[in-house]
Amino acid sequence: MSESCNFQFRYSRLRGEEELASHEKELVDRAIAALSSSYSPYSHFRVGAAVLLENGEIITGSNQENGAYPSGLCAERVALFYAGARFPGVPVVSMAVVASSGSGITENPVTPCGACRQVMSEYRATSGKPFAILMVGGNEIVRVDDVELLLPFSFSLSDGSKRK
Repeated sequence: MSESCNFQFRYSRLRGEEELASHEKELVDRAIAALSSSYSPYSHFRVGAAVLLENGEIITGSNQENGAYPSGLCAERVALFYAGARFPGVPVVSMAVVASSGSGITENPVTPCGACRQVMSEYRATSGKPFAILMVGGNEIVRVDDVELLLPFSFSLSDGSKRK
């Protein structure tokens, strides 16, 4: 017999940086600063990300495009992969993501793509600790307390376990 299921989660909509904790504001500021290193000559859509690690380090990344599309990489994965390479095994506490389309920060928050959500899900599963994400727009900031909620049916190994 089939079973009908629902998926719901809570998230916060903040009206500006004044509603952020001081460590969150620093993370957002670092993500905004990372926009300047974006290499996006094709889309002209710059994305910056900043990751706060449990050891207090903040790692930033920006999107990097390539003429041989899709050989580029999103800001979120640049930041997470660098954090993992530089500080292996150190859990992520939170992440901020911001985008600009040329005339400043986008009005609405930009959400991570599916590939980035999958990478976030695996970092979260590997550490065993949830981490928050702040998606920043000029009109509002959306906070999700656990990135796992962004991809409820993430890819896992055939036996149902995640890679360790």
